[in-house]
Amino acid sequence: MAEQITLEAFVPEELGGKRLDQIASKVFSDYSRSCLQDWIRSGSLTVDGKTLRPKDKLFGGEQLSLNAEIEDDRRWEPEDIPLDVVYEDDDIIVINKPRNLVVHPAAGNWSGTLLNGLLFRNPELASVPRAGIVHRLDKDTTGLMVVAKTLQAQTDLVEQLQQRTVSREYEAVVFGVMSAGGLVDEPIGRHPTNRLKMSVVVGGKHSVTHYRVLERYRGHTHVRLQLETGRTHQIRVHMSHLRYPLVGDSLYAGPPRFPKGATTELVTALKDFDRQALHARRLGLVHPVSGEYMEWESELPEDFLTLLDVLEQDAQVGME
Repeated sequence: MAEQITLEAFVPEELGGKRLDQIASKVFSDYSRSCLQDWIRSGSLTVDGKTLRPKDKLFGGEQLSLNAEIEDDRRWEPEDIPLDVVYEDDDIIVINKPRNLVVHPAAGNWSGTLLNGLLFRNPELASVPRAGIVHRLDKDTTGLMVVAKTLQAQTDLVEQLQQRTVSREYEAVVFGVMSAGGLVDEPIGRHPTNRLKMSVVVGGKHSVTHYRVLERYRGHTHVRLQLETGRTHQIRVHMSHLRYPLVGDSLYAGPPRFPKGATTELVTALKDFDRQALHARRLGLVHPVSGEYMEWESELPEDFLTLLDVLEQDAQVGME
């Protein structure tokens, strides 16, 4: 069922001289600029009763009238997929994503995704683009994600992500022993020869990752990472670029590496760890309606904890 929107507003004098789509995004701030541009082009958003172009400039004082429908997105089928919901209210849902769960349908994964599960659990999300998903985790990355339940909440959260006010903290285990933490400020784009991979490339998108050491082992390091930007595979690419790729990352790390004299248990654990050792541990954001800062934390999953335990035992053996 479509949601009907009927709104009117006058253009403030101080916005005179700006483009219609820029003004509309200020006046009707609950909706994204791309959505408003579509409504302008279709005639759903008029100026003094006339249909204009998004780029047309206004003087100030004109009347904006918005009469639009938001159609339910019926492209994806709801599926009964268990979801670990750590928080929910009328505006947002915070999910603790397990491993082996694709976030959004795409080639090769048209069903069985987080989006399908969200539509089953909350059918009203069909009226929100991408079922309210505003950011993603890779298939085998575990941890916290926020989902918007309304178009207004989605617009606000996307803006927070763009303004880098959403706090996203991860934990990972990498190959190699880091001497200290630091910052990676390197542009990321599609790999020049392998289209499945991303890479640090000239002309790529601005990408910044902060990292610090939590624990050093004989041939590995447990690190905490914080994203300033949110590019595809960002942590995996940046750590690989530093030559500290993530344990279990078949795309960026290659085969496992073992410290000299590694215990049988460690060799087995590294060979059996079949996903990138990356967990979205903490998520913080400003609630899109209340304006309150909220934060959630997710415990490390069992396979991650087992890996750390084996690394610790190997380190103790190495000291003997």
